[in-house]
Amino acid sequence: QAVPVVFTTQLLGATEEPPTGSPGTGSGRVTIDTDAGTFRIETSFAGLLAPTTAAHIHCCTDVAGSGNASVATQVPVFIDFPLGVTSGSYDHVFGLLDAASYNAAFVTASGGTVAGAAAAFVAGIEGGMAYLNIHSLDFPVGEIRGFLAPIPEPAPVMTATPPLNSSCAPMAEVNRRAGARAGRKSDQWNAGQTGCAATSAFGAARS
Repeated sequence: QAVPVVFTTQLLGATEEPPTGSPGTGSGRVTIDTDAGTFRIETSFAGLLAPTTAAHIHCCTDVAGSGNASVATQVPVFIDFPLGVTSGSYDHVFGLLDAASYNAAFVTASGGTVAGAAAAFVAGIEGGMAYLNIHSLDFPVGEIRGFLAPIPEPAPVMTATPPLNSSCAPMAEVNRRAGARAGRKSDQWNAGQTGCAATSAFGAARS
């Protein structure tokens, strides 16, 4: 089985382009679980200069760790994200292959399929080209943000390779495309569904 991969970030006004000068701070955590076909977004923030109006993950910048990109995730805002506040927290699980998880424009730009969008999203986060952005009334482009980066993960466990069945196909395609986008051996990416092991765990392909 694939090991969920965790990415974290610190949210600051200085990371916005251009910088906002906001004293606000925050943290973000994204967990990608290809076995479950989900990604979980957790964030907390405080000290914003203006009430929140939206929050998204933007992807994918041209250069890792810098630049601006369009919104990749759900619009106009994450479902149930706290709006009209200057501090708060958020925790929600989205489906990697759920069209509602993504901005329709991002799906179109990723080949017109949800699987393509999921692959681009995973590869963008993995490549350091995606950032979590919290928008506010005074800063409609974003008051604080941070680029997502991986945290250390446990060593991968090699598994046997059963025949790929139809239930594995959607996440297998996401992993194949994400691996190709990230410049890795796509045949080493996990099939991405429970009971659908491949030649290595998700983490192994990333090493």
